[in-house]
Amino acid sequence: MATGILSVALHMTGHEVLSLVAFVIAVALWLVLAFDFTARLLGERGRFRAEADTPAALTAVAATTVLGTRLSQFGWQTAAAALLALAALLWPGLLLNVVRHWRGRMPGGAFLGCVATQGLAVLAAVLAAVDRQDWLAWAALAAFCLGLLLYVAAFFRFDLHEVVGGAGDHWVAGGALSISALAGSKLTASPVWSGSAHTALRTVTLVALALSLVWYVVLLTAELRHPRPRYDIRRWATVFPLGMTSTACLSVAGPAGIAWLVPLGEVLLWIAVAAWLFTFSVLVASHLTARRAPAP
Repeated sequence: MATGILSVALHMTGHEVLSLVAFVIAVALWLVLAFDFTARLLGERGRFRAEADTPAALTAVAATTVLGTRLSQFGWQTAAAALLALAALLWPGLLLNVVRHWRGRMPGGAFLGCVATQGLAVLAAVLAAVDRQDWLAWAALAAFCLGLLLYVAAFFRFDLHEVVGGAGDHWVAGGALSISALAGSKLTASPVWSGSAHTALRTVTLVALALSLVWYVVLLTAELRHPRPRYDIRRWATVFPLGMTSTACLSVAGPAGIAWLVPLGEVLLWIAVAAWLFTFSVLVASHLTARRAPAP
């Protein structure tokens, strides 16, 4: 997810070589995870059912839609549509399993229901614009509205103490609004809606983006005041919202007619790239340290 959205944003800003590198990495990671997902589904049913109940399972849907969005940017619409169909097939069962196991005082992973649903909205809206399929635009709108409702439901279950003590996935609280704004920008740009409907979509999109930027400031301030230097795999759930907020700014700028969002998105993009590089280097260092540690 984190690598794929950086590829999308780098393409949007004209950094094609870096975008292609990120895309290749994202595809390789997606294939590895898809193989692991399938192997557990077919060979480890008990483990699969247990993990399918956790919010992290929805990253399969979100990652697939991000990859599909990048494929559409390449002009590979058939492949993008195939990934949309795959994500849509996985989404209902995983979402229902996850929502059934929601509880109070949850970490940032609670917002992954919104992220996965808005990922469907983004890719459906992108393909609707390319193929001029109005029904797909309406499906994207339905996913967009449902995603916002899922965000509200997750917010009331989110443990706000995670802001000062979370291991990384607390950033999804803001990232979910960023992908909502991204979906809204694609819908706002569609010719399917005009008049008051277009105005409403633009307003909701701008509100979602504004709130995501507020979250960005709050979470960054909390990180500086309460450092969490130890590596955790959930730090990749920090990188994804950073990249998604950048992408949302870049995408909203045109349909909303707010030019200064472009330079803001570019600045946020390089922050996200730096975060990706730092997180990857810490990941490598932690594995090397573990391998060198003496056996007990």
